[in-house]
Amino acid sequence: QRQEQQEQMVRAVYDLASEQLKRFDELKELKRHQEFQDLQEVLNLKLREAQQQRQRQEELERLRKEEGQERLRRLYSIQEEVLQLNQQIDPNYRHKDLPKIDLSAYSSRGNQICGLVSGLIRTASERGFPTQVDVANIERALQEMRGLISSMQQEIAAAVEEKKRRDEESRKQQELQKKSQMKAQNGAPAQLPGGKQTKEGHQVKTDKSIMRWYQELQDAANRCAASFSAISNCKDSEVKKTKMDLQKAATIPVSQISSIAGSQLREIFDRINNLLSGKSVRSGGQNVSVTQHPQGLDFVYYKLAEKFVSQGEEEVASHREAAFPIAAVASGIWEIHPQFGDLFLAHLHKKCPYSVPFYPAFKEGTSMEEYKRMLGYQVKDSKIEEQDHFLKRMSGMIRLYAAIIQFRWPYGNRQGTHPHGLSYGWRWLAHMLNMEPLADVTATLLFDFLEVCGNALMKQYQVQFWKMILLIREDYFPRIEAITSSGQMGSLIRFKQFLEECLQKKEIPLPKGFLQSSFWRS
Repeated sequence: QRQEQQEQMVRAVYDLASEQLKRFDELKELKRHQEFQDLQEVLNLKLREAQQQRQRQEELERLRKEEGQERLRRLYSIQEEVLQLNQQIDPNYRHKDLPKIDLSAYSSRGNQICGLVSGLIRTASERGFPTQVDVANIERALQEMRGLISSMQQEIAAAVEEKKRRDEESRKQQELQKKSQMKAQNGAPAQLPGGKQTKEGHQVKTDKSIMRWYQELQDAANRCAASFSAISNCKDSEVKKTKMDLQKAATIPVSQISSIAGSQLREIFDRINNLLSGKSVRSGGQNVSVTQHPQGLDFVYYKLAEKFVSQGEEEVASHREAAFPIAAVASGIWEIHPQFGDLFLAHLHKKCPYSVPFYPAFKEGTSMEEYKRMLGYQVKDSKIEEQDHFLKRMSGMIRLYAAIIQFRWPYGNRQGTHPHGLSYGWRWLAHMLNMEPLADVTATLLFDFLEVCGNALMKQYQVQFWKMILLIREDYFPRIEAITSSGQMGSLIRFKQFLEECLQKKEIPLPKGFLQSSFWRS
């Protein structure tokens, strides 16, 4: 029995050992398979990464080639424009009303720019594809060529203007000599109350009542500026700090106006309104109030109005839809604080005389730079800004003005009237059409004004409005066309298409960016 038990125990131990050996072999085989599988997965991953890297490189190379080809096409397009602009410079140019003008300097510089552009394109082509730096260099050359053409045209225009002025003076002298002989005749042109008029009945000068209004606003702005001279010119460090704090408290909220949400606009409006109401507001981590200085309120009014006009000149000029949120806050402040509105108009008229409308006349003894400033151009270091930039700024300010006259602050007093409503827009449009058009400027500003404010005017004046639109197309548009040169046709064509589309559809659509009622719930 002991022997059998011993044998059974041996067999059991043997069987157990055999089973453990089998499990060990199975585990070893499993581990080997797992290692092989892991290795295979790593290899597959490496292969996929290599393939993806190759595809990325191929895609980058394709994009690089496409960008290079696009840049090359851009270079050729710029070269074509430069050559076309250079053709406008004729060293032997003669104007029908002028003696020969020496344009050799313009011609020489134009040829130099053409040579420079050709050299840059040749060098870029030899390298394969042009870089962004090449494009930037050639675009600078294009800007210089445009500036050259603009300067040449301004010189010619100034010479023509001077010739006209001399001819006008000569004509007046002859009229004075013959005046005694013509007293009994009725054919002499009369000086009408509305200003000097042409034989077709359009005014050369702005209506006297409008000019009185314009001058009253400028006088009010000058008085306001004089009233805070102590805070402006004071050397005391404490007063200087107060002035800077007040200016930031007034202007920073205006810079933050956007169409993100109606609640944000209301918050900005409350901050500005509280500041003008004498309450303390938080600005730059501290409390600021106009009561900190006796002249603080006038200073804030002046700087606030100036900032709103600057927003039209800069922000609206670049982003047209921005006109409406800025106009919403401005009209709300205007409704509660009328002094702000007068200062806003004064700043607007000074920077953009066409918003009056007012065309400053060239006076003897006035330099061309000073005259350009009067017309609204920026002049820095004796260099007059380019026409495109000038029109862009004027467009931004007119769009802001057109948005303000039709928009009311939704949380204001609905019982009262708009402080500067649509009737002022109708008056502006009527006076514009009563004046002789200016090349490039009139078509641009009429288009901007009607695109922003046309829908509101159409709803307000209905049949009268459409009569005015027909008058513009049938009578006034040909006048603009007659004085527009081939290089200024862009604004004219855009205005014509706008008129034709509106008359065809009998509808002027809501402008882009208009703030619907749902916006104020956001």
